[in-house]
Amino acid sequence: MTPPSTKTGSPRDRNARLPQEGRHPLWRVCLGSFVVFLCALFLAWANAYVINDDLPNFCGDVRRSGFPPEVACVAEDGTVTGATPGWVEVLFFGSLTVCVLFAVTAFAVSRARKQ
Repeated sequence: MTPPSTKTGSPRDRNARLPQEGRHPLWRVCLGSFVVFLCALFLAWANAYVINDDLPNFCGDVRRSGFPPEVACVAEDGTVTGATPGWVEVLFFGSLTVCVLFAVTAFAVSRARKQ
C-alpha cells in the first residue's frame, strides 16, 4: 500500500483528475431544436419538390422560395395552391431561432466554466 501523495500540483493537474461533467442541458436543447429544424426542412422540401413536382407544368404564375423551399402556384384571383403550410414555416424558423440562441448561450456558459 502506498501512502497518499502530499504534493498539490498545479491546478490544471488537479482538474484533470476530477470526473468530467456531462454535457450542459443547453446543448441538449440546442441539439433537439436542430433535429426539429431538420425535420421541418425535410417537410418543406418534400412539399416543394416531391408533392408539387409537376405544379410548374400547368401553372402560369409560379412562386418559388429557397428558404424554406417552396413551389406554389398563384391563380389570377389570388388563391395560392401548393404553398408550404404555415405550421411548417413556424416550426422551421422557430426551431432555427431556438437552436442558434441556445448554442450561443451554451457556448458562453462553457467558456465561463473554463475560466
